[in-house]
Amino acid sequence: MRLLNFSIIKLTTCLVIGILIAFFIAIPVSIILYTTVFLLLVLTLLFFISKNKSTKTVWFGIVSFLTMICIGLLVTNFHNEKLNNSNYTNIDSNKKLITFRIRSTLKSGNYNDKYIIDVLKIADVSVSGKALLNVSRDSLNKVLKVDNVYVTSEGFQPIVATINPYQFNYRSYLEKQYVFKQLYVKPVRLFRVSENKHTIFGYADFVRETINTKLKFYDFEPDVLAIINALILGQRQDLSKDIYDSYTDAGAVHILAVSGLHVALILLLLNFALKPLKRFKYGKEITILILVVLMWSFAIIAGLSASVTRAVTMFSIIAIGMHLRRPTNIYNTLAISIFVLLLFKPLFLFDVGFQLSYLAVIAIVAIQPRLVKLWQPKNFILSKVWDYFTVGIAAQFGVVPISLYYFHQFPGLFFVANVIIIPFLGFILAIGILVIILALCNALPKFLVVGFGFIISSMNDLMKWLSLQERFLFKDISFNGWQVITAYLFAIAFVQLAIHKNYKWMKFTLVSVLLFQGVNLHTKYNNNTETLTIFHKSRLTVIGQKHKFNLDVYSNLDSLSQFSNLKDYAIGNTIAEINAYKTPSFIQIENNTLLIIDSLGVYNVKQQKPDHILLIQSPRINMSRLIDSLQPKQIIADGSNYKSYVARWRVTCIKQKIPFHYTGEKGAFVID
Repeated sequence: MRLLNFSIIKLTTCLVIGILIAFFIAIPVSIILYTTVFLLLVLTLLFFISKNKSTKTVWFGIVSFLTMICIGLLVTNFHNEKLNNSNYTNIDSNKKLITFRIRSTLKSGNYNDKYIIDVLKIADVSVSGKALLNVSRDSLNKVLKVDNVYVTSEGFQPIVATINPYQFNYRSYLEKQYVFKQLYVKPVRLFRVSENKHTIFGYADFVRETINTKLKFYDFEPDVLAIINALILGQRQDLSKDIYDSYTDAGAVHILAVSGLHVALILLLLNFALKPLKRFKYGKEITILILVVLMWSFAIIAGLSASVTRAVTMFSIIAIGMHLRRPTNIYNTLAISIFVLLLFKPLFLFDVGFQLSYLAVIAIVAIQPRLVKLWQPKNFILSKVWDYFTVGIAAQFGVVPISLYYFHQFPGLFFVANVIIIPFLGFILAIGILVIILALCNALPKFLVVGFGFIISSMNDLMKWLSLQERFLFKDISFNGWQVITAYLFAIAFVQLAIHKNYKWMKFTLVSVLLFQGVNLHTKYNNNTETLTIFHKSRLTVIGQKHKFNLDVYSNLDSLSQFSNLKDYAIGNTIAEINAYKTPSFIQIENNTLLIIDSLGVYNVKQQKPDHILLIQSPRINMSRLIDSLQPKQIIADGSNYKSYVARWRVTCIKQKIPFHYTGEKGAFVID
C-alpha cells in the first residue's frame, strides 16, 4: 500500500481543512508539531504492518487524512511571520531608524503613492517582514523603484480595521498577505541607501520598466499602454477607474488579470514555436524544460500574483503530462496545483482571484462538455460561437454565487464580451508579444503601432458600450456566506442530477433548494429588525435608523453618495429604500432614547432622561455637569468632533465612570 494510491483530491481537501482550522483557531505550534510527528510515526508503522497484506485497512486512510490536516495546520503556522522572533512586529521601533527595500508598487490613492516593502533593519537590528508604505504625493516626488533601499525615522502605525458595518476590511486583506503595519512618510523624510537590484522582483520590475520605456517612445495612448501592461505584464496599477469599471460591468474583468486563460494561450503559442525541437534526440525533455522555464519567467515578470502563479503551476503540470504522453485527469491536475500552491502559500486559499479561477475552471470542465452537446450546429462559425458561449455560461455557473458575495452584481451581457473578445484574445496576445519584442529591438513599424492601438481602443470602446447597458447589469445584490454555501450545494446537486438522472440526486437537489430557501428566510428574519447605527465619517455626522427594510439617514451630508459606506450597509442589510433627513435633537428606538447635542451645546431635557448622548460638531459643554444632570448610560462622540475635545471628554467620562465611545477608535456605535 502506498500513500499515492489515495486520491490527491482527498488529500488536498484535508490540507484545505487544516489551513482553515489554523486560520480561525489559534493552536500552539508545539502541539501541532508533536501531533504531526506522532501521526507520521503511526502512519509509517501502519504502512509496514499492511504492506504485505492483500486487504487494505481503513486505519491507514484515516491516519493519512488526519496527518494531512495537521500538515495544513503546520504550514499555515510556519508561514505566519508574526510567530518569527525576528519579525519587525516583535521589535520596538519607536524613534528608531527603519531600513527597508521596495518590494512592489500598488495603485496610488488620492493622497499617497503606495508600496509593499520588505523591512530590513530597525536601528542596527536585522529584521524581516512586509509592511505598507504610504508616500505623500506632490508634483515633484518620483515613483520609487522596486529593490531601492531607503531609510526613514518615521515610526510604524497600525493599519485601520473596519470602522463601519459591512465596510471592506483592508487590514484583514493585507494580513492575508503577511503585511501587518504601515508607514506614512513625506518624500523629504526618505533617504535612499542603495538602488542596486537584489531580488527577482527587482529584475522583473527592471524588465517591465524597460518594456514600458520602449513602448512610450512609439506614442501609444495611455489607456492602450495600460491595457498592454495588464494583459501581458500583469500590472494593473495604471488602469483608469473608468476603464476598469467598464470591464467589470461588462463581465470581462478576467481579461485584464493574467490568469489561466492567458497562460493557456501562451502555452499553445510556445508549443507551436517549439514544435521543431521534437525531431531531435531528447527533444521532448528539452521542450518541457524550455516551456516550464519560459512560463515561470513570464509569471515572475507578471509579479507572481495568486492568479498567475496558480495558472502557471497548473499548466506546468499539464505541459509535463502532455509531452511525456502520460494520461492526465484534469481534476487531479487541478488538485495537484492547489496542493502545491497551498503548501508554499497557504493563505492563497483566501485570495478572491484564486477562488474565482479554480471555481471557473472546475465549472468549465464539469459542465461545458455537456452544454455543448445540447446543440451541434453544422456551420463552422456558429459552432465556434456556440463553443465560446457554453464556456462563458459554464464559467459563470461556477462563479456567480461567490461573485455575488464579493461584488454584489451580475453582468447580464457577460456572454457578449466572452463570445466577441475571447476568440480573438490569443491573436491579441500574440500581436502584443510581437509588439514588445520589436519595440525592444527598436524595430517596431508604424503600421503595427497604429493597428494594435486600434484593436485595443476598439476593445475598450466595446466594453464601455456594454457597461452602459444598465438594463442588463444587476447591481446591489445582497448575498451572504450561508447563501453562497447553499447555492453551491444546489449547483453540485443539479449538475449531478443532469448527469445521472436518478432518484438519489433528485432528493439531494430538492433538499438543497429547501436549504437555500431556508437560509433566505432566516436572512430576512434577521434583517426584519429596528437598528440605530452611528457611523464614523471624518468631519461629518451620519446616523442610520433601520426600520425593517427601510433606512432613514440623519446627516449633514450634501448628498448620500458622499458617504460610500452607506451603500455597503444597505446591501448588507437588504435595504429597499433610503430616505434622507436633517439631524434631529432626539431619536427614539424602541425603549432607547438618543439625545444629540450639536455645536450649539443646547440640551434642554424636561420630559425624560436620555439613555445615550451623542456629541457632534464639537459642542462646548461642561461634561461633568452634563453627566450629573442627565445621568446617561453612555456618551458617544462621532467623527465630526475635534480630537482634542474627544480626548478631554474621555478623561471626564473615565473619572465619572461613564462608558465613552469614540467612533474614530472603536468604530460605528449600534443600538438595537
